[in-house]
Amino acid sequence: MNQQWKIGDVEVTCVVETSFDVPADGVVRDFVAADLGGHLAVLQPAYITDSLLLRLSIHSFAIRSGDRKIIVDTCFGNDHDLPGIGTFHTAHLDALAAAGFDRLSVDTVVCTHLHFDHVGWNTMLVDGTWVPTFPNAEYLFGATEHAHWTKHEQAYDGLDECIVPIIEAGLHRFVETDHRITPEVRLVPTPGHTPGHVSVLIESGDDSAWITGDMVHHPAQIVRHDWPSVPDVDPVESVATRQAVFPDLADRGVLVLGTHFAEPASGYITRRDGGWAWQPQP
Repeated sequence: MNQQWKIGDVEVTCVVETSFDVPADGVVRDFVAADLGGHLAVLQPAYITDSLLLRLSIHSFAIRSGDRKIIVDTCFGNDHDLPGIGTFHTAHLDALAAAGFDRLSVDTVVCTHLHFDHVGWNTMLVDGTWVPTFPNAEYLFGATEHAHWTKHEQAYDGLDECIVPIIEAGLHRFVETDHRITPEVRLVPTPGHTPGHVSVLIESGDDSAWITGDMVHHPAQIVRHDWPSVPDVDPVESVATRQAVFPDLADRGVLVLGTHFAEPASGYITRRDGGWAWQPQP
């Protein structure tokens, strides 16, 4: 069953494409389980297995804000030759449709950044050609993010398969890192993982929620915000971003929705012993 949340008048649904357990050193730099101290008991078994593998999820957040249907991050997608994975096939589009987000009904697609596991379902392979999966949607790409990746070689040709077809179809808009999508949903700059990385802030009524993107990959990086992620373009900046963001999220009691967090993907960042703790919210 999908995880769902009500943020004031905004509805958010987590639609999982796949999940898996991976060695920690493939995701989080400097990971040492003993350094989590008493927090390890909170993180096991939902987020860390008994054998100290990290549980990760690849999912989209589907948002209803007013009459808008917004998809945040489009996961791996089908038929792409993914690095270290190969060709992937799931029924993610069927799962989105079952959640009320049929691909023809989606009007906005947001990519927190342009890594392959966040843009895959931007397009689909039809008769050997990559075409927009959501043909009635406007795709929001960060201008800074796009400029970065067009200047750098990638191990995975995600731009050609997942971005260029959108631009050629005229369905894109390059936006700034503080772009407002609706009165209740806006982007917030959280650089480090990539130069133009954004998180998504939802504020409605007295409620608020924060979709992390890859600002943080795993709840262990809340306890130890100084542990960068392996794919971070700028590890120093990614640590600085968490250091800057966590106090506000904790002090305002913002519900945090982790883009790669295993279930429960939601919870709160709290202050504990001069640092931070993760409080899961089933």
